Amino acid sequence: MSSKGLLSIFLSLFFLNVATLKAQTVQKEKQPLITILKILEEKYSIRFSYIDETIKQKKALLPNSNLNLEDVLELLKAETLLDFELLDNRFVVIKNQTENQSRGFEMQRLKEVTINNYLTTGITKLNDGSIVIKPETFGILPGLIEPDVLQTIQALPGVLSTDETVSNINVRGGTHDQNLLLWDGIKMYQSGHFFGLISAFNPYTTKRINIFKNGTSAKYGDGISSVIDMELPNSIDNQFKAGLGFNLINADGFAKIPLSKKTELQLASRRSMTDLILTPTYDQYFKRIFQDSDLTKINKNSISKNEQFYFYDVNMKFLYNITDKDQIRIHFLNVNNYLNYDEQSSINDRNEAFNSKLSQQNIASGITYTRNWNKSLSSTSQFYISNYDLDATNYDITNNLRLIQENEVYDGTAKIDINYIPSLKLKINGGYQFTEVGISNLEDVNNPVFRSYIKEVIRSHAVYAETGLLSNNAKTNLKMGARLNYIQKFGLFFAEPRLSFSQRFLNNFKLEILGEFKSQTTTQIIDLQNDFLGIEKRRWVLANNNKDILIDDDGRTIYPVPILKSKQLSAGIHFNKNKLLISAETYIKKVDGITTRSQGFQNQYQFVNSIGSYEIKGIDFLLNKQFSDMVSTWVSYSYNTNNYTFDTLNNGKAFPNNADIKHAVTLGGTYTYNSFKFALGLNWHSGKPTTTPSENDDPNDDVITYENPNSSNLKDYLRTDCSATYQFNISNTSKATVGVSVWNISNEKNIINSYYTLDDENLVTKVENQSLGITPNVSFRVHF
Repeated sequence: MSSKGLLSIFLSLFFLNVATLKAQTVQKEKQPLITILKILEEKYSIRFSYIDETIKQKKALLPNSNLNLEDVLELLKAETLLDFELLDNRFVVIKNQTENQSRGFEMQRLKEVTINNYLTTGITKLNDGSIVIKPETFGILPGLIEPDVLQTIQALPGVLSTDETVSNINVRGGTHDQNLLLWDGIKMYQSGHFFGLISAFNPYTTKRINIFKNGTSAKYGDGISSVIDMELPNSIDNQFKAGLGFNLINADGFAKIPLSKKTELQLASRRSMTDLILTPTYDQYFKRIFQDSDLTKINKNSISKNEQFYFYDVNMKFLYNITDKDQIRIHFLNVNNYLNYDEQSSINDRNEAFNSKLSQQNIASGITYTRNWNKSLSSTSQFYISNYDLDATNYDITNNLRLIQENEVYDGTAKIDINYIPSLKLKINGGYQFTEVGISNLEDVNNPVFRSYIKEVIRSHAVYAETGLLSNNAKTNLKMGARLNYIQKFGLFFAEPRLSFSQRFLNNFKLEILGEFKSQTTTQIIDLQNDFLGIEKRRWVLANNNKDILIDDDGRTIYPVPILKSKQLSAGIHFNKNKLLISAETYIKKVDGITTRSQGFQNQYQFVNSIGSYEIKGIDFLLNKQFSDMVSTWVSYSYNTNNYTFDTLNNGKAFPNNADIKHAVTLGGTYTYNSFKFALGLNWHSGKPTTTPSENDDPNDDVITYENPNSSNLKDYLRTDCSATYQFNISNTSKATVGVSVWNISNEKNIINSYYTLDDENLVTKVENQSLGITPNVSFRVHF
């Protein structure tokens, strides 16, 4: 199918005129809740689960028939002060809330004034500018049959990955290391399995994901580009839940196990099947991620290669309610990728075997204590350790070379957060955070013998305070805060103001202004493109605040790594009425302290070390229309200009950023009928900047002469995806879901990266990296 044909389908779907929904007259008299529940069960094909005593004597108004299920449950929550938990769009659990929980919910309800079903069910836009994803109620998106956390956020305007991976997510032009990833409050330094193609975080044990592109709460440090805060279930409901599933890449299982009335254990594990069975999905993933790496490069002396690859993750959370006011939570997560390959080669007419390997792991553990002092005051204290380790052993048979590389991060953090809610109109938040980060890098070469081990440590302190104000009519929401950071090693203070303001007007319009100053001391760099077998080239480093290149006492070169600082301001207008959302947001962001090594240049600046900045100006536009509860369609468009400035490069003139994607368009639609869901989507964006060799390049020279940096672009990127799921009951207490997806239906040969090298005869050779081709996947899940 041609691109124009696909575009026509989407436009027809989007502007399809359906019958106007007839609004029912609102029932003015309250009815017994049990009566309303029976009506809703028949209307939405759901089942309510509750204890009779819970709903006894509860009454409510019958919600309008044109509301979707999530909106109905939200209204019933507000009216009855009961908790309605939707499980997989089929079962709704009704529970009591404590007095303190009810008051907190009411405050949150007024504060949020949300846009529900943002693109699909389970995605919500809050009044403070953040986006919330709830995997339990997640609907469906094109190409996804499971609610992959980091794939899902790429459906949001202003968020994309220039190389299709979840380990290289660009939020408003930023690099991936500029995103703060938190798992239950713990900072993570690894985000992907299969070296970036699959999210490392199990969606079936994730309760809520909070995403901030701007206007971040003052309690968050680091993450100058965005914050992705993943929360696990934190309440004990004394209900057993479990699930098992598999797809053509991995199998997983999870369980939520009540141990007593006051304790609960949450367990989950996932492991790839790639070392046990080969599938078409694995073939495409393998071809995509290992292309242009040492694993796939041709060696004339090589006789055979035999690779073994697998990944797994294990997470655990233990919940203990000591008293009605005191809670303890213990967290553990282990994320691991492992690649091992044996190579047999013929050297001097003798066969020899060599073993190369790559291991990437992030282990995190922590303990959290929460105290509810009274109805208005609560505090949360947390201590955690997050340890990231990247190890590689690489044999270069031709040059008789063995290279060992290691990058290790140790992050120990203690923090306390205090919330004070004296009224529904006022919320005060404050706290303190201490962090010690140590990062080490090892290089060990056998020929010639060389060993380098460098470790840096930074200790930082931060205090923050924030006030949230809400008007009487809930139309005005203002959140102001500031964070003060002190970096002990450099004796530096950084003040970071934060702002989030929204104003509803003319009933259906909302003005939104967001702003923030942020900083971070960790960053990822690339020393050489073939580091770590050329698969995971990036290594974490700490800021040293140097301005010049230094030579230490051991003769090692120490390159300057500044502290990253960002400033961002955005303003948006949103219109939301009759399930039609029109949103436009313009922004400007300036980031100082980047280095050429952190940007991954593969042109004339690949081996240059320079400090600079980038500035991005852009606009994000979204049009989202829902027709009843069955059809949702959307089109989004993003435009930006993203330019570097390095004083010592390009004569100090600005030039395009490596992530300067000027135009990006997504078209999508979802269809839901009872237990069947279908999604179709198209992604297009202009080509990534690239640098081509000069026509005057001298073939007798041992270097390539280039044109101006990033003065050309790759061909435009185009991809069409689809997915479908069907859910059915196995018994009264269990259900199953089958899913099918196809990524890149038309098998477009998208080029996601291009660079040039010199061959043995000093001739310029072009290297192109291709995106995923047509990639099918199938899944089957059972929930108990």
